[in-house]
Amino acid sequence: MADSKEKLFSDFVAPSAQEWREKIEVDLKGADYQKKMVWKTNEGFSMEPFYRKEDVENLATVNALPGDFPYVRGNKAADNSWYVRQDIKCGDCAKEANAKALDVLNRGVDSLGFIVPGEKVNKEYVEALLEGILAECVELNFRTCQCHCVELAQILVEYFEAKGYDKARLAGSISFDPLEKMVMKGKDTEGKLAVAKTLVETLAAYPLFRAVAVNAYRLTDAGAYSYQDLGYALAWGNEYMAQLTEAGVPAELAAENIKFNLGINGVYFMEIAKLRAARMLWAHVVGQYTDNKEAAKMHVCAYTTTYNQTVFDSYVNMLRSQTEAMSAALGGVESLVVVPFDAPYETPTDFAERIARNQQLLLKDECHFDRMVDVAGGSYFIEQLTKSLSEQAWNLFLSVEEQGGFLAAVKAGAVQAVINDTNAKRHADAGKRKEFLLGTNQFPNFTEKSEGKAPVDCCCKCSCGEQPAIAAINASRLSSEFEALRLTTEKAEKVPVAFMLTIGNLAMRQARAQFSCNFLAAAGYQVVDNLGFQTVEEGVDAALAAGADIVVICSSDDEYAEYAVPAYEYLNGRAMFVVAGAPACTEDLQKAGIENFIHVRVDQLKTLKEYNAKLGI
Repeated sequence: MADSKEKLFSDFVAPSAQEWREKIEVDLKGADYQKKMVWKTNEGFSMEPFYRKEDVENLATVNALPGDFPYVRGNKAADNSWYVRQDIKCGDCAKEANAKALDVLNRGVDSLGFIVPGEKVNKEYVEALLEGILAECVELNFRTCQCHCVELAQILVEYFEAKGYDKARLAGSISFDPLEKMVMKGKDTEGKLAVAKTLVETLAAYPLFRAVAVNAYRLTDAGAYSYQDLGYALAWGNEYMAQLTEAGVPAELAAENIKFNLGINGVYFMEIAKLRAARMLWAHVVGQYTDNKEAAKMHVCAYTTTYNQTVFDSYVNMLRSQTEAMSAALGGVESLVVVPFDAPYETPTDFAERIARNQQLLLKDECHFDRMVDVAGGSYFIEQLTKSLSEQAWNLFLSVEEQGGFLAAVKAGAVQAVINDTNAKRHADAGKRKEFLLGTNQFPNFTEKSEGKAPVDCCCKCSCGEQPAIAAINASRLSSEFEALRLTTEKAEKVPVAFMLTIGNLAMRQARAQFSCNFLAAAGYQVVDNLGFQTVEEGVDAALAAGADIVVICSSDDEYAEYAVPAYEYLNGRAMFVVAGAPACTEDLQKAGIENFIHVRVDQLKTLKEYNAKLGI
């Protein structure tokens, strides 16, 4: 058998990288290899369409094992299990939140995130909140006003001791993160950093209960690219390490008390690589403080992002969050929150929360993602992506340290400026359809109405409407401008009708009609497609009979020279006239008075806003 195998391999010589490249270029039939095949990432590096063994032979990560320092392949070796977490917003009545917690624990959740109002942090409230919950079997996480975190920790310790729980089995966290308010809201909360030492020492006897949070998922929700939220998360965590150790907290205790809440965006492979790179880089950071390799483990709870979620065609949000959840699971997180699909426009319903839970349960119980440890390990592509991303994130981390650290950079507004610039660029790219949002700027649902749905982009009670002490991040979902446009159109006295005057070459008129329908429906216009007309006069008459406000002529570039001007003149200003395409005769058409053209190089959002203005909306 061995001889036959050796003969088989000798009969088939592996092609070289150059031979693969030459074969690809032949199949491209003259198309540019760099433009067609090379992935130019937002992170500033490019990825080839294929990688080979020799591309990763010198990478240290390839020889690492799961559970081994620097944990690029995960903190655990035996399995890939994670906590299924659901956050619960608590109100005035602790019993209501408790009842919901007990209910979801029976539906597959094993991690709870209680969002507790600061004024409700007291012994009676916490006891009522945790009634009937066996803390040793559930991860318990708490988020409250920063000035009440120490008080909450003391109440929890007293409660746990009264119950006689095993301290080594109690897992959870308190989201103490004063830097979050500084970077997101511009509130000067630097003074609250002083209580971090007391908080850590209060929970020191609970090795799995973490006191300090790095809520970098807020950067992801503000539009940050993968290398940005990773690089800033490292600097964010390092700031807490420096603050705690300078206050006299042992480095091991400080590192073990930091929990990273990271956002997961929709770039599937990049996010898998981000989590692998995050553990490796954080281990390197902690290694500068202590030789304790166990303390160098990065503890991550992942949140699927809200940045790409949409109000319209909101069920697509399930698809987005599902791929993000897959990235998080395969990347090896310790806990995961799937944001319900209806979060952009309402308090999530029971149905939406059930779906969010089941998205994780499906990955566990049906796909068995919890049994496979770092399945991406050894993939030439993922290993190279991990290396390239870690380099970019590390460079960003070093640049922040050169500015004096994360706190100094935030106070100077440097971090906020970078994220705001990225957000603005991504909004501009979405407006030009360089970044697609299915159901929003690409393939919108033509007949969907808002039915009372309105965007809910800010639910905080902190500094909205106040003048921030320092620069703040202008967080807004990627679809927000399109949604505002569509809602404005929907509220108009008359929703515009866009009529496709299809004529001439069958293939071209159908393609351009489809493009134009998708283009204009993104503004909420009623679009009317057609099979074709024999003459432009017949098409214009049909458009006017349909009550068209916009007439879009759809034909081939060559035929526009014949059809466009007669159609425009026959329409005679009775509706807006649009040419679908950018034909060679565009200049001649403009001289005839035609001024509206839509095609792939047009800024869609800007154009639709202009059309609304022309239509009096």
